[in-house]
Amino acid sequence: MPAIEINNLTKQFGDVVAVNGLDLQIEEGEIFGFLGPNGAGKSTTIDIVLDFIRPTSGTVSVFGHDAQQESLTVRQRTGVLPDAYHVYDRLTGKQHLKFAIDIKGTDDDPMAVLERVGIAEAADRKAGGYSKGMKQRLVMGIALLGDPDLLILDEPSTGLDPNGAREMREIIQAENERGATVFFSSHVMEQVEAVCDRVGIINRGELVTVDSVQGLRSATEVGETLYVHVTDFAETDLDNVLDIEGVTSAVLDDGRLRVMIGERPKFRVLQDIDEIAPIEDFTVVTSSLSDLFLHYTNEQQEVRQ
Repeated sequence: MPAIEINNLTKQFGDVVAVNGLDLQIEEGEIFGFLGPNGAGKSTTIDIVLDFIRPTSGTVSVFGHDAQQESLTVRQRTGVLPDAYHVYDRLTGKQHLKFAIDIKGTDDDPMAVLERVGIAEAADRKAGGYSKGMKQRLVMGIALLGDPDLLILDEPSTGLDPNGAREMREIIQAENERGATVFFSSHVMEQVEAVCDRVGIINRGELVTVDSVQGLRSATEVGETLYVHVTDFAETDLDNVLDIEGVTSAVLDDGRLRVMIGERPKFRVLQDIDEIAPIEDFTVVTSSLSDLFLHYTNEQQEVRQ
């Protein structure tokens, strides 16, 4: 059974179509990254999954439960870190946790949770004096209460320094290892690339693509690039390089051979190039998720024009 199943989901705000015919399935037990530019429809989709807003049309189910008709059941199994969260300035971190534990009816230890999210030393300080990153950690702690089956995190690294982002990533991985499904949106591409089993890219309310990061690389020319310094390389040798298995493109670039490769091992490709012209040196550059994101969102923009 899918953890989240979205079918033909559309949401309009007046004349604005925020989500347009979205079909998406999140498998139970996976870490799924939901990417898109600002205003692409990420938060709107998450808000519908959580029944914060109602769809114009389409359906959403969570563990087989209708997200709109059975929202209470869904929320009992879900931990949420929303994009627009709020803390109470006059309550301490520990008081926030105790209040949430009472509401959720769990038996979590407030101090253990605060320790886990890295703000135990501020347990007795009022949250109004917390930094943005500390508030983010506090709300993450509330999301973890009761060992939820599903974690929905909207921009979980916002306001965190590099160490905080790494710790957040470790929490996400630990929750997944415990058995939780994790569905999160983020602008921090390194965070997504480091932990996600699959990635979905949404742009202008429409799903552009869904795949693993490696699958996205394989489906485009934005894969691995070899920059090869060769000796005695003639223009006519370029055709021979293009005929090598696994090479998707090859050009002479500022005295170097720039070769894009697909799924074939790069060292096999280098061996074949070396037989055409002796290799002096080479560099391998692997496309980042940021490169892939720009490729897919820019490609959709060009199609619309």
